[in-house]
Amino acid sequence: MSDAYLEERHHELRAQVRAFAESHIAPRVADMEDTGAVETQLAEAIALRGWIGVTVDTTYGGMGAGHLAKTLIIEELSRVSGAMGAIAQASQLGVAKIIHFGSARQKQTWLPKIADGSCLPTIAVTEPDAGSHVLGMQTTARREGRHYVLNGRKIYIGNSHIGHLHGVVARTGDGSRGLTGFLVEADRPGLTLPPPVRALGLHGFSFGELHFTDCRIPVSNRLGREGDGRDIAYSSSVLYGRPNLTAVALGIHQAILEQTTRFTSERVRYGNQLHHLPNITIKIGQMQSRLMTARLAAYHAAHLLDTGAACDTELMNAKLINTELALDSARAAMEIHAAAGLLTDTPISRYLRDAHHILAPAGTSDIQLLRLAEVALGQSKGQWSQRLSTALSPRQTPALPIPRIPARGPDSRPAPRR
Repeated sequence: MSDAYLEERHHELRAQVRAFAESHIAPRVADMEDTGAVETQLAEAIALRGWIGVTVDTTYGGMGAGHLAKTLIIEELSRVSGAMGAIAQASQLGVAKIIHFGSARQKQTWLPKIADGSCLPTIAVTEPDAGSHVLGMQTTARREGRHYVLNGRKIYIGNSHIGHLHGVVARTGDGSRGLTGFLVEADRPGLTLPPPVRALGLHGFSFGELHFTDCRIPVSNRLGREGDGRDIAYSSSVLYGRPNLTAVALGIHQAILEQTTRFTSERVRYGNQLHHLPNITIKIGQMQSRLMTARLAAYHAAHLLDTGAACDTELMNAKLINTELALDSARAAMEIHAAAGLLTDTPISRYLRDAHHILAPAGTSDIQLLRLAEVALGQSKGQWSQRLSTALSPRQTPALPIPRIPARGPDSRPAPRR
């Protein structure tokens, strides 16, 4: 059913990304798991193929291919490595703020760089004492003539240590209209990054901290008007954060099913393959059903977003379903693998750890359920998907370009980054 949303160009894109992931990412996964070091080389290779600019208009050199194509890219990367899928989704999340709130000059400056892979953007909203409570943030931006001075701390920032351009939301006044968005280059004086820390999963991905100490940025780096920060944070989370994380969960879910069917075909019990045991067969059937439901929800929501339809509800539901069902299948897979799942020579424990990382960003499952309840009760506060629609009509939708291949190859080392 989910294939009904895909055109030939989508199938071609999937094949391209899958080939890259299996040939270039898969051989590096074991090393990422062993060291936990932030992976810069593969991040650059992904960016240089133009995949971070998948939703950037062709006017700026982007693919202009839409959100469903974005979903496929993230899904296929995540199928091989949740960390690499997370790198792609985090930077594509950083694209949203420029597309929807950037000035003409900001778009002309940054979108071509994102499209050609020379700039990885991030978005920095979360704080230690605020979490999902955006209005509780305490990082400040004080206006001083033609500059703003930033002070504060941001945490859990995707691509923190490899990003070139941080989209920061800070407090410029009181109340819900006291938040403002800014573009902060990674090399700005006053911006420092503590060393990255190793987390439960997504080894190779950085989601660290940004510290601002009298960090001065020009007024021209402000996104939109003063007071637009809440809208920047909310809309970026809804239109990119939720579908992006949905795609990461979907890719991990696909990997879980493939690994489990492979394991139960190779493992023999009672003189036959393990999957012949009725209880194992049932669990695999449940996993297949969950995956089909999750993929249908993901593709449906992304398709609606591409058409410009009001689909905030579908986006939050897709994130809820994909996160929860991937975790359900990961737990079932661990039960099927039994003691073998505890060993590092099978990847199932990695999938379980990685899947847990998708739960909190862009709203936990409880947050999604609260928002869905508001819809049911007629208390919904509007639709970002309709207000900020950048959909392409079928006649305007371009063919997907051949991915950019860096001249020096994906195995070369990039220049050092912050």
